[in-house]
Amino acid sequence: MHLAVFGGSFDPPHNGHLALCLFARELLEIDRILVSVSNNPFKKKRCTADAHRKSMAELLSLEINLTGACCEVSGWELEKRGPSYTVELLHYVHSLYPNARLTLLLGEDSVRELSTWKDYEQLILLCDIAVFRRASAGFSASLTETPYRNGVLRFIDFANPVSSSDIRELAAAGQSITRYAPLSVCRYISRHGLYRHDHDATSTQELKHPEF
Repeated sequence: MHLAVFGGSFDPPHNGHLALCLFARELLEIDRILVSVSNNPFKKKRCTADAHRKSMAELLSLEINLTGACCEVSGWELEKRGPSYTVELLHYVHSLYPNARLTLLLGEDSVRELSTWKDYEQLILLCDIAVFRRASAGFSASLTETPYRNGVLRFIDFANPVSSSDIRELAAAGQSITRYAPLSVCRYISRHGLYRHDHDATSTQELKHPEF
């Protein structure tokens, strides 16, 4: 089985995430996609509760599965109640699927920082890596000269300008985000008042099981 691991904060998930997963599934002949909601130690503190981010990731998974059941969401990183490290996630996935071929799906910005990740030398031995880079952006040739040249790192042009930070800003300003995220995610954000300036971040952090 070929299993892809796609991690992120998903704050919120958007159409770029959806397109990337669907594109990867077809291009790389992936059998299953594991969407892992993380607490990235390199990102600034978020205001959105873990439970909300996991619920929105599950909505993303449902959208992916409309084209064929292949996707599931993992909250394992959230349950650690601490920083998330990809190498630990991959060890965990290997324990669940010891015979699976693993491919880690990454954005262009992430791979530029790969050498700063915890145990990155070990990480690149645990999985193949597919890097989805901006099709319009130049990419440093030096990256192809690193030890990744053994064939486990594949660069894929992928033009999609949507970002979670842009969506948060639009939602905070009361503007429509329906062009940038699945409708189910947009409705969830509206229903729970996420990203509004008047949203009570403290009560959100305490929320354990938000309703859809």
